[in-house]
Amino acid sequence: MADAPYLVALALVRRGDQRALPLTGLSLAAAVPAAADPGEQGHRLVQELLLRLWQGSDEAPLSRAAGDDSLLLLELPFEALPEALPSLKARWLAGGDTTALLAALANLPARGWRPLFRKGEPLTLEPWMPASAPEA
Repeated sequence: MADAPYLVALALVRRGDQRALPLTGLSLAAAVPAAADPGEQGHRLVQELLLRLWQGSDEAPLSRAAGDDSLLLLELPFEALPEALPSLKARWLAGGDTTALLAALANLPARGWRPLFRKGEPLTLEPWMPASAPEA
């Protein structure tokens, strides 16, 4: 399983006065090539998560909880899924520090991207590294 990465789209948001961290993901046959974006699969995951968020906004007002780092796409080793990611999510939902969560996500053996939208252009994914995390 060490060679089977997992692609995860996640959003740090507030629904009304509650934190939420919805996510979606899929298993990849191989790691995303270096210096590449995750292609159609990554774009599809981001769009799926955005649609879920938009549909859920009927329940309560929705706002970003981490500015431009509120919507992320991460390539994680499969081993991070059953323990590390749920633990980080639970801690943040219980009132943990957002900067610490972003740093912890960046310190997982992972690569990340932030979706960007510019008027008149297709959705793009730029490499992500939170300001508080050390650069590799």
